[in-house]
Amino acid sequence: MADTVSGGTLTPAEGLTLTRMGYGAMQLAGPHVFGPPKDRTEAVAVLREAVERGITHIDTSDFYGPVVVNEIIREALHPYPDDLHIVTKVGARRGPDGSWIMSRHPEDLKAQVYDNLRNLGLDALDVVNLRLGAQDSADEESIGEKFGALAELRKAGLIRHLGLSTVSAAQLAEAQAIAPVVTVQNLYNLANRQDDALVERCAAENIAFAAYFPLGGFTPLQSKTLAEVAARLDASPQQVALAWLLQRSATTVLIPGTSSRAHLRENIAAADLVLPADAIAELDTIGGEGLSGGPGRRKAAAPYKHG
Repeated sequence: MADTVSGGTLTPAEGLTLTRMGYGAMQLAGPHVFGPPKDRTEAVAVLREAVERGITHIDTSDFYGPVVVNEIIREALHPYPDDLHIVTKVGARRGPDGSWIMSRHPEDLKAQVYDNLRNLGLDALDVVNLRLGAQDSADEESIGEKFGALAELRKAGLIRHLGLSTVSAAQLAEAQAIAPVVTVQNLYNLANRQDDALVERCAAENIAFAAYFPLGGFTPLQSKTLAEVAARLDASPQQVALAWLLQRSATTVLIPGTSSRAHLRENIAAADLVLPADAIAELDTIGGEGLSGGPGRRKAAAPYKHG
């Protein structure tokens, strides 16, 4: 029987209970999320240990690899435990050179859903997120036609629940007029706080807010304040950053990624870390430090930011 992972659970819709500490599978692909992993055996072991430790929330996409990550998930975990929920996303494809090609035509979005179904070995997908926006920020284009295409597949029973990724508040409202939204995935961490209002809205509406790149992503968080708080609490800066997110909102869920079992254990341990009020107050100041990964000073963005 699986352990119970710390951090608690969230039920944003009937039949969908997610551990707030989840696992993001993006890093199971090769360099730049393209091609096979260096160590497929370890990739399989990471997934199995995540489930054994009680994680019921795995984030993936068929454009990770492409296909590679979903095939590894199927190899490692199929037939899937009844309480495991695989959250996938559509809205992009990969070029032969590994480039990221945004692909959001309604008919291709449907084709991408079928790709995920086939490669994961599922008859229906638990959650499908529509990936919108640019590299790491939302735009304000209308999403009705795109989201409507996924809503049609939901009515057909191929998708159980729908979500959005890299989305604005207005786009969330537009989508909710078409079908229920159970998850939002946006870039958010100690240094990137531009979605504070959306985090609060998701909490008020019981929508799971998945903070992607919780540790800064391709530009890892680097902060004197974070390092000092971590040292005082005898924890790693990464663990403190994850713990801060869990305490930020009752509906925040985490999907930190790794291809290492040791790193997986460190991430899961962050859910046991309770930050005292004075530590939270210090950490809340980080967004203004101009640190690496934050709004004050950004390095060149990678071609695609997610995970």
